[in-house]
Amino acid sequence: MSSIRQKSMAKEAPGDSASPDARAMPDSVSPETRATPDSVSPETRATPMMAQYLDVKAKNPDFLLFYRMGDFFELFFDDAVKAASALGIQLTKRGKHSGEDIPMCGVPVARADDYMQKLILKGFRVAVAEQLEDPELAKKRGPKAVVRRDVVRLVTPGTLTEDALLVSGRNNFLAALAKVGKAVAVRYHIAALDISTGEFLLSEASAPDLGGELLRLRPAEILIAEDELGDGTSKAAAEASGAALSPLSRACFGRAKGERALKEAFEVAALDGLGDFTDGDLIAIGALLHYVDLTQMGERPALRPPRRDEPARLMAIDAATRASLELVRPNNEGAPTVFSAIDRTVTAAGARELMSRLVSPSADSGLVNERLDAVAALIEDWALRERIRHILKTAPDMSRALSRLKLKRGGPRDLGAIRDGLRAGGDVAALLAASPAQPAHLKQAMTALAAFTGDDHGGALARKLDRALVGVVPFLTKDSGYIATGFDATLDGLRELASSSKVVLAKLQADYAAQTGVKTLKIQYNNVFGYFIEVSPGQASALMGEPHSALFRHKQTLASAVRFTTDELAALESRILTAQGDALAREQALFAELSDAVLEREDAIAEAAQALACLDCVGGLAEIAQVQNYVRPRVDTSRAFLVEGGRHPAVEQALTREGGAFIGNDCRLDGAGERAPGFLVVTGPNMAGKSTYLRQNALIAVLAQMGSYVPATSAHIGVADRLFARIGAADDLARGRSTFMVEMTETAAILNRATERSLVILDEIGRGTATFDGLSIAWAVLEHLHDETRCRGLVATHYHELTRLADDLPRAGNVRMAVTEWKDTIVFLHAVEVGPANRSYGVQAAKLAGVPKQVVARAKQILAQLEAGAGPHGPLTLPTDMPLFSAPVAHHATDAPHPVLERLATLDVDSLSPREALDLLYALKKEL
Repeated sequence: MSSIRQKSMAKEAPGDSASPDARAMPDSVSPETRATPDSVSPETRATPMMAQYLDVKAKNPDFLLFYRMGDFFELFFDDAVKAASALGIQLTKRGKHSGEDIPMCGVPVARADDYMQKLILKGFRVAVAEQLEDPELAKKRGPKAVVRRDVVRLVTPGTLTEDALLVSGRNNFLAALAKVGKAVAVRYHIAALDISTGEFLLSEASAPDLGGELLRLRPAEILIAEDELGDGTSKAAAEASGAALSPLSRACFGRAKGERALKEAFEVAALDGLGDFTDGDLIAIGALLHYVDLTQMGERPALRPPRRDEPARLMAIDAATRASLELVRPNNEGAPTVFSAIDRTVTAAGARELMSRLVSPSADSGLVNERLDAVAALIEDWALRERIRHILKTAPDMSRALSRLKLKRGGPRDLGAIRDGLRAGGDVAALLAASPAQPAHLKQAMTALAAFTGDDHGGALARKLDRALVGVVPFLTKDSGYIATGFDATLDGLRELASSSKVVLAKLQADYAAQTGVKTLKIQYNNVFGYFIEVSPGQASALMGEPHSALFRHKQTLASAVRFTTDELAALESRILTAQGDALAREQALFAELSDAVLEREDAIAEAAQALACLDCVGGLAEIAQVQNYVRPRVDTSRAFLVEGGRHPAVEQALTREGGAFIGNDCRLDGAGERAPGFLVVTGPNMAGKSTYLRQNALIAVLAQMGSYVPATSAHIGVADRLFARIGAADDLARGRSTFMVEMTETAAILNRATERSLVILDEIGRGTATFDGLSIAWAVLEHLHDETRCRGLVATHYHELTRLADDLPRAGNVRMAVTEWKDTIVFLHAVEVGPANRSYGVQAAKLAGVPKQVVARAKQILAQLEAGAGPHGPLTLPTDMPLFSAPVAHHATDAPHPVLERLATLDVDSLSPREALDLLYALKKEL
């Protein structure tokens, strides 16, 4: 039996109950002092308890030590100082050590998860030291004996299992990174495990792709060999992913170690049945499973067989592209993401599956179309979809409940989650079996769920849990009452004996009240004193005086009450506590039996949980498609990219909430034959919607390849092997890189890695340097992508000269953002038209942005002079083909003042009446 379960069955330490009176002390002890079985005097040094603490802390120097003392986890010394500051709780002191006060703070055990979550989010790691024996046993060893304690768990960002510490709708991966090979042949192998669900992934990436791969997995913690901390690629990619970095000794990374750990974890003699593993895989697995064993103190989580994410079967998306498209992480706090826009799941597991598909779009057209068939079936049969979603709303998170039970960290509520999840699974399986629509994706889910619908072992387990558990299940095993009446005759008998004592206690209380004449006399209970008689201070004399003093023995005096006991009450207490203790022990034994029964079927339960998650994901995609009027894309292996009426999913919903409407636009990038564009140059003024247009087409590709309907009126998407989207500008000051250098680094990655099956989205290449340099770079980049890479792409630019590429390159074309002018300002139509833009409208955009009028007016003058070939301070010669937009504009610079200004200059304002002033304003307005 694990130490955690031993503690849950042990009697609480005296003075450490969670009841309101738990901290009430005998008269000789201050009520503010936390009483524990090994309480130390403030004047003593190096007490046995403190010696024990220092010994445990020495074994875990890099962790904040949560040291269990009754109903509190206490922290001492530097740990207390750090925790008090991070948590905003009071720092106190307790005794002395080496002549110095010992800093101390503490948190209640009942709320420890909340405090641990705050510490984990702030980068701390926590070691949890529990009491491993009943304090009564410690007392038998002598008056100075200390309750045995030791660390039962190390809490790190990647090893969380409690719901309070986790984000329900996303995986919490712990990843190990193994570097294999040298120079240009180096590969990074990744083993990732979510111990809260058992999901186990293997992947690998080249150095340029490592950042994107880690952002795809989004691990909470990354394990890396200490001697690789100097590897700039590994460290930079890990830090960019936002994960905590945990260095391990090189000895933890080894092929033999990984092979042995994998065999032990799945209890197999050979790995053939689990799949094929490279040396890099096994090296990463070895470090991963070693760390799990270390942090979980030897307890094994519920592991699913490792699944390899083959790079060739996924659309590769690099780190810059993921940031540009805001798939799951917004660039601005509180902004919507693509995930938030399309998430209509009703369970946490379904949300995790949706996120997994979104960040890992498939490059396998067969799998994509299987997923689309499932979505189509639930769109067509909306009544089936509604019934399934209604049932799924009652399904708890079985995967995480199963993991906690496997780690001996579960409670009755986890058994209840398994029960309710299996019940929901059976109901959903019955619905699917009766449905005429049976696409492969739904049929697979039905097969996985069918294990719990008949008279087989799975069905028997579901029915057993139904009979065993009450409807609303408590959280902890020490909270009795979760086993249903009628399930176990022995438990029922013990409960009846314990419950009958309530009647006896009520009668004894009434007898004592009548005997003493104190009608307010009560018989109460807490874990410090057990049962006692309580009266108000004003009534205490009635029990202390004759003739009652011989019967009632004084026990404690408080400010608001006086407590007594009697021999009769003490004898009754002994009988009651024996019955209650036996009942609790029997209930916990039944909990252990039920947990073992669940774990015997852990693989089938995990498959059922995954099936429900997939159904929720598909149902949510069908819901969003129907509500938002999405269309099924045609997905194949062609080079087509044909979208009609495409929309941006997040922007469209934001506009709809504000009462507006999104204007859909077409995008044709088929590249199928002479003069059919595979590359489009997008021009138009700022704020006209170029970036939105670029992003929405990239997102339509992502949504289509994840197996979702897309926001468009029609779409034909040839599978892209890689997606590159460089939109927006940012510097990297921490690494000493300017905005332009970041842009060029990302552009270089695109040019070196894109293939003819890739989709490339570029915004304003070359704008971070001088005009000639920027235009030259942009021109050369587009020529390379067109001639050498031959990929599909969209490029937005303010360099009007780039529109000439459509005349020279057979697969290039031009589109522009439509605008119109009205009263010296511009109106954005947010529509895409064929052909190049002929003006930038930069000055008008500056005016709309609120630039002062005098600055706008001066800019117009300078613009007119530049377009006429002269600078604002004299002749300026520019090559005729180099202005940003070289089409002539009818601006005429003049030094003559405006007629309206002339009239205003001659006015005698003081002589005007109000009516004359108003008439003059109307007249001047007509002259403007």
